[in-house]
Amino acid sequence: MSLALTTALAIGFGALVSGSLDKAAAQELEVLKPGTLLVTVQPYMPYTAVDNGKLVGLDSDILAAVAAKLGLKIEVNVTDFAGMLGSVQSGRADITIGGIAWSDARQKVGLFTDPPYYSPPAMAVHGEATFPDVSSLEGKSLGTVTGYVWAKSIAQVPGASPHVYPAADSVFSDLASGRLDTGFLDPLLITYQQQQRPDMKVRIAYLKPPAAEEVAKHPDYKYFQPYMTGFYLPKQSVNLEKAISKEIDAMYADGSLAALVKRWGGDPAQFLTPSPEMTAQRRGVDRPSDWALPSIGK
Repeated sequence: MSLALTTALAIGFGALVSGSLDKAAAQELEVLKPGTLLVTVQPYMPYTAVDNGKLVGLDSDILAAVAAKLGLKIEVNVTDFAGMLGSVQSGRADITIGGIAWSDARQKVGLFTDPPYYSPPAMAVHGEATFPDVSSLEGKSLGTVTGYVWAKSIAQVPGASPHVYPAADSVFSDLASGRLDTGFLDPLLITYQQQQRPDMKVRIAYLKPPAAEEVAKHPDYKYFQPYMTGFYLPKQSVNLEKAISKEIDAMYADGSLAALVKRWGGDPAQFLTPSPEMTAQRRGVDRPSDWALPSIGK
C-alpha cells in the first residue's frame, strides 16, 4: 500500500480536553499538530486497520481510549510495517501501533510505552501439523514478515529454510499451499485468519519457549519466547510517552484493557500477565531500576 495513502480520522473523543490531563499539561505533549495524534499503522487485523474511515482493532481501541483521556484527536496514515517504524524514527509521526515487539535495537532509536499487552509465542500451521518445540523446527520451511523479530529467530534454526514476506497474507498463502511448514505471526492475527478464511485450514499452535541454554547457544531464540508489545514514539517525545503509559497502566487496573482483549479474541490471563524475565529486559535500559511491568495480577 502506498505510503502516501492517508486517512484523517477526526475521532470525537478529542474534541474537548478532558480526562486525566488538564489543558496546560496537554500542551506539553510533543505532538506534531496541536490537539492531534498523528498515527501510522499497517493493515493488520485484528490489531490495526482502517475500516470505512474508522481506526479499528485491539491496538486501535486501546489508543482511542488513551487519546480520549489525553484530549487528542487522531489522524492516521496507512503504510507497511517498515514504514510504520521509519515514520516514528524520522519524526514524521507521533506514534505507531500494532503488535510491535519491544527490542533493545528499536528502543535505541525510539521510545516504547509500557506494554499494552504481552504476546505468547504462537505459530500459524496448516492442517494437523505440530511443532511443539524449537528442535522440531529444524530442517523445516519457516516464514514471517519482513521487520518482525522472528526473522532473526528463524534464521538461526539449524537446517531450516527461512523466508520473509512483505505481509502476513503471503505467509498464510504459502502455508495453505504447502510451501511453508509454519509461520511466526502475532497470535490474534492467526485466530482472525482462522475465522475469516476457514477454507485455508490454517490454525494457531503454541511453541514451548526455548530454555535458557538454548537461548545461550542461539541468542536470537529469545524472540521465540513471550514478548512485550508497545506503542512506539519518537525519541524526543518523552512527555507524550509518559502520559500514554500512565493511561495504559490505569486500563490494567480498571478492567477496561481486559475487556478489550476479550472483545478481540484474546485471553486476558495470557495477554495481560508478563513473564518473569520481561522486567529485567527493560530495567536500566529504558526504564528505572525499580520499574515493574503492569499486570492484571496486581
